[in-house]
Amino acid sequence: MLYKFKSKSTGDVIMLQPNGQRVLEIIGKDTQTGTGIILPDQMPAAIAALEAAIAQEDADRAAAVAEAQGRKEPPPHFEAVSLRQRALPFIEMLRRCQKDGHEVVWGV
Repeated sequence: MLYKFKSKSTGDVIMLQPNGQRVLEIIGKDTQTGTGIILPDQMPAAIAALEAAIAQEDADRAAAVAEAQGRKEPPPHFEAVSLRQRALPFIEMLRRCQKDGHEVVWGV
């Protein structure tokens, strides 16, 4: 399954199910229905939640690398694509939609 996020302000943002589901869980949206909407007044909180999750993942990765170096072990392997890379197009979509006053929808 794919998540296809649509708005009147931007092109579509498409994510595979695990990635789209993770993004929606971070911003507190229900992932069980397969459809949803983010209103412009909800976008600042969604952006803040995504940015906080990205910062946490970055910090966790840096701590894991530092810990491995401290034990003189090879650095751990992480997913090839980070949350930052996956969420950045969606964050940009939210920013533009908030500015233009348009909602973001999916599953419709």
